[in-house]
Amino acid sequence: MKEFQGQVVLITGAAGGIGSAAAKAFAEAGAKLALIDLSEKALKRASATIDTEKILLPADVTKEAEVEQFVEKTLHRFGRIDVFINQAGLSGDFVPITEQTAASLEEVLQVNVIGAFLGLKHVLRAMIKQKSGVVVNTACSGSLLGGPGMSTYVASKHAMLGLNKTAALEVADYGIRVNAICPSALDTEWMEAIETKAAKGNENTARRGFEASSPMNRYGEVEEVTGLMLFLASNRSSFINGSYYRVDGGQGTTSV
Repeated sequence: MKEFQGQVVLITGAAGGIGSAAAKAFAEAGAKLALIDLSEKALKRASATIDTEKILLPADVTKEAEVEQFVEKTLHRFGRIDVFINQAGLSGDFVPITEQTAASLEEVLQVNVIGAFLGLKHVLRAMIKQKSGVVVNTACSGSLLGGPGMSTYVASKHAMLGLNKTAALEVADYGIRVNAICPSALDTEWMEAIETKAAKGNENTARRGFEASSPMNRYGEVEEVTGLMLFLASNRSSFINGSYYRVDGGQGTTSV
């Protein structure tokens, strides 16, 4: 039997690079899927080759009524939520703090903090009722380090780890575990967009700079992240709770 056979996995940001790769990985491991993103068209495109029972639920994770609705629809269809991949995110503007705007900060915090919080609030309510479940939050290397030009994103991802630790403490008595992953730059369209924001017209130079920030001198691959997601969501990690794991090629261990 496949490791997640019959389990229900809810993924926000499911049309993006990590989210769609996670959907594919969990489907291959036997899971049923509830896939959430802003655009139904993007969800259909990202999940077209995923062969499992699934529902596509376009929603805005910053709107509490829509979060409640996609949780309710998932429960109506499948009866439970076994795994929550709290993945939806926004990168924000790539400029120094002195040039950042309050509007940009608010936009990033709405998605990366309020959206993550609302997902935890309503999915954990369902998991508490069933007295089981696993959450994997997507933070990033910026949750642990600074990031010149990315103050709004870095601030939001530091907040994600605060939510991660607190949620883990609050629901441990219900048999629910909450952990986070902290990937650095991955070879995705997300990073291509950041390269353009960092150096429009000189994206290759920006990429080389980002790659050089890792001792392994390369971007990570999404599969190198989803493998950890599956481990943290499985019974193989049954005594891991409230933790966070770097997937960064050693970036977090450097002294400069």
